[in-house]
Amino acid sequence: MRRLASFAVAAGVSRAVYEGLRRWAPEERWLRTNHAGRSVDLYAGPAAALGAAVGTGSGPAALAVLAAGACGAYDDVKGDHRRGFRAHLSALRDGEVTSGSVKLLGIGTASLVAGALLKERPVDKVLAGVVVAGSAHLVNLVDVRPGRAGLAVLALAAPGLLRGSLAAAPVGAVAAVLGDDLGERTMLGDTGAHALGAAVGSAIAVGNGRFGLAAHAAGLIAAAVWGEREARGAQGPGVPGELFAQYPGEREARGAEDSGERDTSSRAHPSG
Repeated sequence: MRRLASFAVAAGVSRAVYEGLRRWAPEERWLRTNHAGRSVDLYAGPAAALGAAVGTGSGPAALAVLAAGACGAYDDVKGDHRRGFRAHLSALRDGEVTSGSVKLLGIGTASLVAGALLKERPVDKVLAGVVVAGSAHLVNLVDVRPGRAGLAVLALAAPGLLRGSLAAAPVGAVAAVLGDDLGERTMLGDTGAHALGAAVGSAIAVGNGRFGLAAHAAGLIAAAVWGEREARGAQGPGVPGELFAQYPGEREARGAEDSGERDTSSRAHPSG
């Protein structure tokens, strides 16, 4: 019963916020161009983030979801062309605060705080924080085409539905906007991808003991390392880097920099 309630609340809030933004938000600030050159909005991101946060019914999980969504929103608005953790950390070392470093530090800190509140033992607290942050990164990492982030959330959250109600929140939030995402009318952006990933990570953290947390953490760290290597390769000469061109403009913008042109539409990169 709690699973159904969590699902319904998350879906209802997500849909209501999405429709509200479509009706009243200033459109020009929320538009991007997708991989097919179509103009789509970013309303699904904040809608899913708010829906998932409310639907969790958990303070620590809601904290992680909202913080991840806020950091993702900042990157959606202020994102730059640099890709990968190393590039953003190098910029931070030189005194430049990039949108990627804001995501890295902001989501990481919020995840560790959430993990500390969700678990009792010190080791489990740290592992839970890694799982929440890693899940937020993973969902954004696969967000390269319409619907992929949402479908990834459904796949990752499905096992958690058998263990508790927390996983129902991201499922409900995704269900509310997935049709519009697949129909290329909207996109989750970094806002929605990171927030939904944090929601899934929170459910995983709550539903697993130390061994399960360690296994999930190891897998997520491996995925992050792979993503970092791909991001670095995508910036090298002759490497398409298509995996990381989440919203069209991203791939075109890299080429445009060399040709003197610039495509202003882009989707934030998962790892930076």
